Amino acid sequence: MSHRNVVTTGPWLLAAIVGLSGCTNASLEGGSAAAHPLPGQNGAISAAPLNQTAADLLPAEVRSKGTLLVGTDPTFPPYEFYAEDNKTVTGWDADFARALGETLGLEVKMIPATFDTILPGVGSQKYDVGISGFNVTAERKKNADFATYMNSGSGLAVKQGNPKNLALDAMKLCGTKIGGEKGTSQGIETLPAFSKQCMDAGRPPIDIQLFPSQHEANLALTSGRVDGVLSGDIGMAYASKLSGGSFELAPGTGWDPTAVGIAMPKGSPLTKAVVAAVEALVASDTYTSINAKYGIPDSVKVSADQVDAGATR
Repeated sequence: MSHRNVVTTGPWLLAAIVGLSGCTNASLEGGSAAAHPLPGQNGAISAAPLNQTAADLLPAEVRSKGTLLVGTDPTFPPYEFYAEDNKTVTGWDADFARALGETLGLEVKMIPATFDTILPGVGSQKYDVGISGFNVTAERKKNADFATYMNSGSGLAVKQGNPKNLALDAMKLCGTKIGGEKGTSQGIETLPAFSKQCMDAGRPPIDIQLFPSQHEANLALTSGRVDGVLSGDIGMAYASKLSGGSFELAPGTGWDPTAVGIAMPKGSPLTKAVVAAVEALVASDTYTSINAKYGIPDSVKVSADQVDAGATR
C-alpha cells in the first residue's frame, strides 16, 4: 500500500532505492542517484486552509491535545519513506497527513511502524489514525473506519526481461514464488485467492513469501529468492524506475483498483471529522499539488462523494 519536506538527493535517496529494489549504488546508471530524478524531488504544495466545519467535529480530547498521531510504514516510496536525516517520514502520505492536520487545525506526528502492526495499533489507540496506503477491504472494514483519498490497483514486479513470462493472472503464477509485505491485502487476500485458483485447476499452488517490510520483499526479488513481488501498482512502478534495470512490471499492472484510505478505530468519534476534512482536501488545490509533486496519475484521484465509502457515519 502510505507518505514534509521537499525531497532532495542524498542518503535518503540511496536508502529509498535499496528499500524499493534492493539495489546498491553501483547498480544505478553511472553509480549516481542523480541519474534517476524522482517525482517529489521538487514541487511546492499549496497550504491547506483550516476547515472550521471539520475542526468543530473533532472529539474534545483530540482538540485539546492538538496533535494527530499517525502510524505509517516508511518503506514504500513514493508514499512514505525516510528523508535524508533517516528519521523524518516524508512522501505523498506524509504531505497529505500534514494537509489533513492543517485542515483540522492539528499538528501531525508521523510514527514509523511495520505495516502489519499499524491497524492493531489504531484499534488499541496507540495511533489516532493509520496513513500508509491501506486498501479499503471488506475484511478491514469489520474492525476499522476509513476515509478514502485515492483508488489504486496492484502491480507485479518481476526480474528485468520477465524471464518466466509472468503476468498478474493466477494461472500465470501457479508453482512460482511470489513475495509480498506482511499485512497487505495483496499478501493476505489476493495471493491466497490466486493460489486457490491454481489448486482448483489441478495446478501447483503459489509459494507465497511474505516479508516484514516492502524493502525486504523487493530485496528478495533482486536477489532471486522470489520470482515476483505483488504490491500497489504505483509504488512498484516507482520502484522499477529506480531499480537500475533490476526489475520491471509484468503485464496486468493496475489490477483490481481498490479504494485507499485513512484508517481509524471502528466507530471512532474522530471519523466524522477526518471524513469531512478529507472531503474538503480532495476538492482542493492542495490535493492536486501533492499528486503533481509525486507524479501521481489523475486516474487514482477520488471525488468528495467517494471519501466516506469506508466510514461509519
